[in-house]
Amino acid sequence: MNTFASLARPPRHPLQKTGAYVRDALARADHLLLDLDGTLVRQNEAIDGSAELLARFEGRFAIVSNNSTHTAQGLSLRLRRLGLRVPPGRIVLAGECAVELLARQQPGARVMVVGSAALQRLAVGRGLRPVATEADVVLLALDLRFSHARLSAVVHELRGGARLLVANADTSHPGPQGRLVPETGALLAAVVAASGVRPWRVVGKPEPLLFEQGLRCLGADPARTLVVGDNPATDAAGAARLGLACLLVGDAPSAHAASVAQLAAPPAAPVQLSSA
Repeated sequence: MNTFASLARPPRHPLQKTGAYVRDALARADHLLLDLDGTLVRQNEAIDGSAELLARFEGRFAIVSNNSTHTAQGLSLRLRRLGLRVPPGRIVLAGECAVELLARQQPGARVMVVGSAALQRLAVGRGLRPVATEADVVLLALDLRFSHARLSAVVHELRGGARLLVANADTSHPGPQGRLVPETGALLAAVVAASGVRPWRVVGKPEPLLFEQGLRCLGADPARTLVVGDNPATDAAGAARLGLACLLVGDAPSAHAASVAQLAAPPAAPVQLSSA
C-alpha cells in the first residue's frame, strides 16, 4: 500500500483529526495539485493563506481547476492581480483541456462553443471551426450570456446529431460572502432536460484528465503528490480514482482543515483544524 496515500486518506471519524496528521501529509508531499475556486480564491479575492502556501511549495505545484471561462494565460494575469504568482504552464483548466481534446480527436471539427470569448478564440487557434449551426460537436462551458434562445439553439444541434462535450459538471462554485455562483453543470442540467441527450464526454474533475495533465506538467511522482481542494465530489473523488492523496479544506464534514491558511503554516507550527 502507498503509505503516503494511506496517511492522507480522510480519517474515519472527525475526532481523529490532528495537526500532526495534516503536517505529516504536507511534509511527505514533493508536489501539490491545487484546486482554485473555494481553495485559493473566491471569485475575485484571494483566500487568506493562499499566497503563503504557493510560496512554501514554489516550483512544486500546479493548479488543476474546473474553470471553463479563462485560458491559462489569462488566469495567470488575473491571479497576479490578486497577489498569487502562478505561471501559465502550471495551470490546468477544464475549458482549455476540452478544446485541446477536441482539436486532437477531431481536427477541424465544426463546433458550437457555448462559453466565453476567450474559449472561442482558443478553439479558432487550435484549428477548430466555431459555427452557429450544423455543428459536429457542442462544447458546453460556463456561458454567462446563456439564455432561452441559446438553450434552444443547443437543443436543435444535439437533436440533429451533434455530440455534447462538457467542460465540467459542477453545478456551482463558492463566491464571496458565502454566495454560490452557478456553474456549467447547472447549464448542463437544462440542456439534458430539454434535449434528452447525455454528454459524449465530461472533461473536468472528478474525471482523470486534469489530474493527469497536472502530474505531467510537474513531472511529478503520483505517490509523492498531494491534491488540495474543497470539494469531496470532485477533488477527493477524482484523487481517489488515480490513487492520489488528498487534503480537503472548508466546511465539508470530511474536511481536514477549515482553510488553506492552516495548511500554509510553517512545518513546525501547530495546525488548528476545523471541528467539523
